Amino acid sequence: MQKNTLKVIIICSVYITLLMGCSTTHRTTQSTRTAVEQLLISESTVRSLSEKSNELLPIPSGSKITLNTSGLTPDQALLQEILTGWLGQQGYLIQKDKKNATYRIDVIVGAMGTEEDGSFIGLPPIQSQIIPFSLPELAIYKSENQTGYVKFNMNFFETLTGKFVGSSPNFLADAYHNNYTVLLLLSFSSTDLMSPPQLGFFRSKPKNTEDTQSKKKSIFDWWQSE
Repeated sequence: MQKNTLKVIIICSVYITLLMGCSTTHRTTQSTRTAVEQLLISESTVRSLSEKSNELLPIPSGSKITLNTSGLTPDQALLQEILTGWLGQQGYLIQKDKKNATYRIDVIVGAMGTEEDGSFIGLPPIQSQIIPFSLPELAIYKSENQTGYVKFNMNFFETLTGKFVGSSPNFLADAYHNNYTVLLLLSFSSTDLMSPPQLGFFRSKPKNTEDTQSKKKSIFDWWQSE
């Protein structure tokens, strides 16, 4: 009887040790926002803007304008800078002094941020005060889904008189980045971001190689081009 009990204890100890050895450590971020979150917001913003304004804006190209942005998120500062570049590309003349502008554009930010959801099948991490060790998360299937979303529109006014000129349609776009874990250790991701960060031992080659730069144009190159 004592031998059988000893065998059971040894087998349980080995099994628990193996389970504890299957855990991995991943810190989500070392900054205020993860790089993925930043890319989801910035790329969504760029995607919401078409290459040409055409009939989207009720004022003629070449007009002198000033830009104001209102919203419930500090990320609206990024939107204003991207919009400034886009409007400049469309032929509008951005004025720092409102007195020199013919029109004022008020940008109303409806939404600008990320959403996250997920699903999990398996054993969640276990911590106990009774036994002197904890068990890691054991995922048969786990998904973590992140979506960046941007929605805004613009109102146009004559600077001199304050007369309302018109409104643009809604500009909206999104981007996604999903992480999956299958059978405890098999992890992979799915995304429509242009150059997301790659984690782990088998990550891709550095993003700043000449080969990568020659094949992919920055999402902001159109903004900076003449």
